[in-house]
Amino acid sequence: MFQKAGKAPCLLRLLFLLIFIFFIMYYCSYAILQSYRGTSLTSLSLNSSQSPCGGWFTQKKWERLNFNVSRRTQLFLKLNDYFWQERLSTRALPYGMKGSELMLLKVLAVIPNYEIPAKIENLECRTCVVIGNGFAIKNSSLGNRINKYDVVIRLNEGPVRDYEDDVGNKTTMRFFYPESASHNPDLHNDPDTLMVLVPFKQQDLRWLKEILYNEKRVRRGFWRPPPQVWLGDVSKIRVLDPHFLHQTAEMLLHMRQQIKGRPNLVHPTTGILAVIVALNYCDEVHIAGFGYPNSKRESQPIHYFGRDTMKSMQNSYHDLGHEAEALKRLQDSGAILKLH
Repeated sequence: MFQKAGKAPCLLRLLFLLIFIFFIMYYCSYAILQSYRGTSLTSLSLNSSQSPCGGWFTQKKWERLNFNVSRRTQLFLKLNDYFWQERLSTRALPYGMKGSELMLLKVLAVIPNYEIPAKIENLECRTCVVIGNGFAIKNSSLGNRINKYDVVIRLNEGPVRDYEDDVGNKTTMRFFYPESASHNPDLHNDPDTLMVLVPFKQQDLRWLKEILYNEKRVRRGFWRPPPQVWLGDVSKIRVLDPHFLHQTAEMLLHMRQQIKGRPNLVHPTTGILAVIVALNYCDEVHIAGFGYPNSKRESQPIHYFGRDTMKSMQNSYHDLGHEAEALKRLQDSGAILKLH
């Protein structure tokens, strides 16, 4: 009888012990979560189970960037947006389509699709990497790692063949403009690579229209001659919405005077534009091949390919130092991770 009476206090103590353990576990889990919320995305690896996917992580990313804009994932211009005149722009290229609507309509009328492939669009979490053409990626041996991302964005004429060990060989999108277009995109792209035209000026749309309709080529208006014959697959062509260049210039680089049409224009590079596009579209954004050498030697190569040197950047229409600072801010905020 005494033993039976002693069971109640034992059960009570066991119950209190279980409650105490539960409380400790809950407190530790909450502390870990709070700590994780403050952790920079730079501490997350591509294969981590803590990959920053979902609305909560996306919201925190934009809060760190201090951008008072909503995440926008429609990347490309569509015929219906302009055919019904629902999106008349108040800005001219490169930050809007004012004055270029008719030429744009002709281009979009020929392109049969304006979307991103469903296999990417339907991903619950998109891991993306933007590959710059900088000399820093040379001898990096990042190729295999780059190929594991869901979306690989390349820039301009940056080659893949013979450089696979450093830059990989997967290409989901390639951002380009006429002067940076390759005569035969198949040489350095996958068969399903989206060729994304970044229209900096009206001549860029005119060039694409002449290619699509096989019209007489007009060579004036370019800083170097674009290809007169372009062998790209029409079904893979997309035209980037100028909204993203405007967002890059105003929100990130604070180029309000340039946007208003003042003289001595300095526009964002295709590289930093691609980073902003990726931040809008992807859940995890990494970069490689960005940055110019610190060397002051004019003979210092600036790309992982070709013979361009620092001397060729003297008359650039870009503020490279300003862009480097902006990328550093993105990296420090944890919005992007630099792979090397």
